[in-house]
Amino acid sequence: MVTSYLRYEPDASFGVISSNSNILWLPQSSSSASAGQVVVGALESVMVWDIKKGEKVHKWNEIDIKVEVSCIAKHDDDIFAVGYSDGSIRVWDAKTGSIIVSFNGHKTAISALKFDPSGTRLASGSRDSNIIVWDLISEVGLYRLRSHKDQITGLEFIASMGDDVETAVDEDMITSNWLISTSKDGFIKLWDLASQHCIETHVAHRGECWALTFNNGVCMTAGGESEIKVWQLNVKNGGDGNRFSVQGVLLRQSKERAAGIAFHPSAPFVACYGSDRAVEVWRIRSAEEVKKSVSRKLRRRKEKLAAKGEEANEKDILEDITEDDVTEIYVPFVIVRTPARVRSMDWAFTTLDFQKKDTLQIVVSLSSNCVELYSITVPQQHKKISPPPEYNRLYALDIPGHRTDVRSLALSSDDKMLATASNGSLKVWNVKTTNCIRTFDCGYALCSTFLPGDSILVVGTKSGQIEMFDVASSALLDTIDAHDGALWSLQVSPDGKSLVTGSADKSVKFWNFRIVQEEIPGTRRTTPRMKLQHTRTLELTDDVLSLRQSPDGKYIAVSLLDNTIKVFFVDTLKFFLNLYGHKLPVLSMDISHDSKLLVSCSADKNIKIWGLDFGDCHRSIFAHQESIMAIRFEPNSHYFFSASKDRLIKYWDGDKFENIQKLEGHHSEIWAIAVANSGEFVVSASHDRSIRIWQQTDDPIFLEEEREKELEELYESTLIKSLDGLEGSGEKESDEITTAAAGKQTVETLVAGERIVEALDLGVADIELLEEHDLMKKKNPNAAPPSRNAVFVALDNIAAERYVLDVLEKIKASQLQDALLLLPFEKVLSLLRFINMWAEKGWNITLASRILFFLIRLYHRQIITNEIMRPMLSSVREHLRGAIQRQKDELGYNIAGLKYIRRAYHEGHTKEFLDDEEHKKEEERSLKKRILTTI
Repeated sequence: MVTSYLRYEPDASFGVISSNSNILWLPQSSSSASAGQVVVGALESVMVWDIKKGEKVHKWNEIDIKVEVSCIAKHDDDIFAVGYSDGSIRVWDAKTGSIIVSFNGHKTAISALKFDPSGTRLASGSRDSNIIVWDLISEVGLYRLRSHKDQITGLEFIASMGDDVETAVDEDMITSNWLISTSKDGFIKLWDLASQHCIETHVAHRGECWALTFNNGVCMTAGGESEIKVWQLNVKNGGDGNRFSVQGVLLRQSKERAAGIAFHPSAPFVACYGSDRAVEVWRIRSAEEVKKSVSRKLRRRKEKLAAKGEEANEKDILEDITEDDVTEIYVPFVIVRTPARVRSMDWAFTTLDFQKKDTLQIVVSLSSNCVELYSITVPQQHKKISPPPEYNRLYALDIPGHRTDVRSLALSSDDKMLATASNGSLKVWNVKTTNCIRTFDCGYALCSTFLPGDSILVVGTKSGQIEMFDVASSALLDTIDAHDGALWSLQVSPDGKSLVTGSADKSVKFWNFRIVQEEIPGTRRTTPRMKLQHTRTLELTDDVLSLRQSPDGKYIAVSLLDNTIKVFFVDTLKFFLNLYGHKLPVLSMDISHDSKLLVSCSADKNIKIWGLDFGDCHRSIFAHQESIMAIRFEPNSHYFFSASKDRLIKYWDGDKFENIQKLEGHHSEIWAIAVANSGEFVVSASHDRSIRIWQQTDDPIFLEEEREKELEELYESTLIKSLDGLEGSGEKESDEITTAAAGKQTVETLVAGERIVEALDLGVADIELLEEHDLMKKKNPNAAPPSRNAVFVALDNIAAERYVLDVLEKIKASQLQDALLLLPFEKVLSLLRFINMWAEKGWNITLASRILFFLIRLYHRQIITNEIMRPMLSSVREHLRGAIQRQKDELGYNIAGLKYIRRAYHEGHTKEFLDDEEHKKEEERSLKKRILTTI
């Protein structure tokens, strides 16, 4: 009989406040009392946090998204473009939390995203050095720009270069026909999107260029050195024919590389942050301030020269001190120091409480998994000798996550509370709601457990101390100096009356629980207090890394640094078994519920299953690709879970020695796992700061089906790579082309291509069948109707051309072109035949035109050499032109009607107020003066 197991599925993920993506500020609505919201990437999800309340407002994620968010961009606080580490882009609607459109064109992680001012186009840059411009209306990639040689670090749309640098706002649309890009190759490029070519390239920095910002014709780039370069964008070509010219260089105080730079949206300030713990803010002086500063410096220079008795040469002085000097325009304002490395920064500029002009706010995402909002006081007058302005931290979003990696997990006996311990903090979570209910300060925690009754938590630290916490009162009860070395493992005995601890000081200690009546200071009353009483010590020859007591209370197993596991009797502490075979130290182990099996995992990537009767090794399994950090049995079974640094949790059968399931979801090394006492879920903690719950479902697992799925996934991934040309040659030729098509083959496009081919085969066969029947009917009017395919019969005898059109309509617009690329040329001829039918009947002319034009561009040479296709193409042209003309007339009529309604609305709802004095002056200018002449 085939054994079936129950599947575990990801249920909840928490503990991550912000991950590696950038941070965006969202102002609160006028009716809200909130200070504002921040949008951050939290591994594969996008989180929206209320900065004041510290609450999660929204979480944007879908089950099929398993890759990390790498970049976020917004348009009008409602539309967000999110780039992922696999090169995909999803555009989210903030109001509904749903995906509007998905794009897939890059091969590696998205590193830069930018909407154009109208929100109709999106530019994306990736680590694969390509830039793709996407059309959000038609949901397709317009073109790929290939000229950079390294990761894209910045993108900025700018308006059409006419008489004004500012964005040209038309009544109906905003045009942005130019794009600025920077890359880690050190270049800054200016692209003409109309011709899809790079028209200017400049060396931005000697090394890598890491950041870009643009405002009002001024562009700033920050590189790997401590300098920020200021560029002036000339509207018309300068004297040397360049539109870009270097205005000057600003020096940052930090020597670390810059990570980001941003102009304030409305105030004259610019901020820059690097890979250190500071955000540097510069103030942009007004023209009057610059003029005063320059005149003051000129006067002082002349006075100094006069005092020395030298003649002041006006020409030399003016060369040194000019109003065009960037150090005169941009002056250091303040440096905001943060408690951890800054990961990302954004200006927070429209909160209700801080709309005054004398304050600035910045929101920063830190590498310590927290978000902070700072307020900077802006003085009324800016004086050179005045002290630097004050800043203070208004809000910090740090409770819903740990600052450092979670190294230990512990579940309460009823599985309702989860304790997570890290370096410096211990948190207790509600498993059902995933809310943090308690936070304690502790040492460097390595292990933890709930004591019987679930009211007291015990933590073992790296310094060898045992710390006891009361969950109800949120208080530290006691700190015991238990060991001289790191306390690596502890466990409550099966009878619940004692505690066992193992340490790097080569000893295992046994502690009994006892209740002591302690006097309350200042009174004669006493209160009961839990204490640990040291009873026995087991001395060993090497450091203790892990220990487990058998559920029957008979044995204690101890793993040592010498790669062995030693088993002792608990009552006498006499040696029983020596289990050796691992090549590296055993990091974790567990004993089954019936005390018959011991399973151990090691840094040598192997799992060994031992029998506790005779110490024989039942099986050694090469289980993971990296060190295995934790292993736990499922209650009342011989199934167990293993967690490794290869980011996988694996579910095993300890009797048949087979891998049941792989649990994928973590983005970094997994440090600890805990299995619920009911066996209904598993909890894991990782270096990516996330804590994940894997819930048991009623869905059965059959091992043969799982192996087949793995083989299919491997085949599909290999096929996609071969289709994308990653394994083939020809890269040198494509590198010379600066513009290419935007697209990438994925599993979805492969499936869509197969569906189109299948629909075309069915449709052509059905049409030929009906044509044969028509011929037969001419000869024999009483001929029986043909037996059509079961697919058409099931769909209520649908016409073949309608069926093919329905299949194409169900394919996402962003995947259609990539799916059509998979069609062989003979299927293209069949598809053109159907397009002719759709055009004749006027069905979905937009889709038919889009498919037709794409196929003609793609197969132009084959089509023009095939004379048989000429009659059909002429027919398509005739029918399509008529249908498009009808649609054009309808659209023109509708647009004219809408414009009429808009004019009527403005006439009835808007009033113009004229300045009387200005009106009189205009009339005087328009009057013609009478000239009198004398004769």
